[in-house]
Amino acid sequence: MVPVDLVKIIIDEKNHDQAIVLRERGGNRQIPIVIGYPEAASIQMKISGISTPRPLTHDLFASVITALGGTVERMTIDDLKEGVFFAKLVLCDKAGRSLAVDCRPSDGIAMAVRLNIPMLIDEKVFLQAVKDE
Repeated sequence: MVPVDLVKIIIDEKNHDQAIVLRERGGNRQIPIVIGYPEAASIQMKISGISTPRPLTHDLFASVITALGGTVERMTIDDLKEGVFFAKLVLCDKAGRSLAVDCRPSDGIAMAVRLNIPMLIDEKVFLQAVKDE
């Protein structure tokens, strides 16, 4: 698994194709991922330090996991099929058991920026994404 950082968010309120760009930590490879406007706005608000009077969905999910004694350990993007990226959040319960939960990359990234957890991409996904460009 390759550690990545979020390096760009592209938001166009008139267009439905928002995007984020993840770059290999310490490298040059980048992967753009098209996401929805609500997820892009949620990610942008968090990294810009904008708070809301009430929790957004990603804030709520993070709070519920914490309130139940769990943690989110990492977000992984582990597959690419027909141009669609597949991701997982790896959770750990209070007994120390891990569980990988399927999620959209946009939701996983929104959680990662809130919880300051690692974001990882499978090497095969990097190779396939570069080949498909």
